[in-house]
Amino acid sequence: MSIVKEFREFIARGNVIDLAVGVIIGAAFNGIVKSLVDQVIMPPIGLLTGGLDFSKLEWVLKPEDPATAAVEKVAVQYGAFINTVIQFVIVALVVFLLVKLVNQIRRADADEPAPAAPTPEEKLLTEIRDLLARPKG
Repeated sequence: MSIVKEFREFIARGNVIDLAVGVIIGAAFNGIVKSLVDQVIMPPIGLLTGGLDFSKLEWVLKPEDPATAAVEKVAVQYGAFINTVIQFVIVALVVFLLVKLVNQIRRADADEPAPAAPTPEEKLLTEIRDLLARPKG
């Protein structure tokens, strides 16, 4: 089997295509969550904390020296980390709700009763009907 043919079969599997769609949607969803956190959730939190902008919170280890362009400020930006943690919590919540919905749908499908098996009398009548419907000859 050639490499190209094997690769084509691998790509054509349903799981690979589903995974690719999931990754693409996930990447697009990342932009939505980032916007939600940065532009919707964090401003009211900043207002409640006295106008504090979390994305600009940092712990300066070495300040910038304006006299020398070569020395840049060195800082731990823990505010950006806080924003990223909030984004993760939102994504985790949405994924949890999505999985919960899928599980409810699967349980509803599993709870549907299977059709009852025919009784022995029904089986006998079906055999008689089939025998009578057979062409003679």
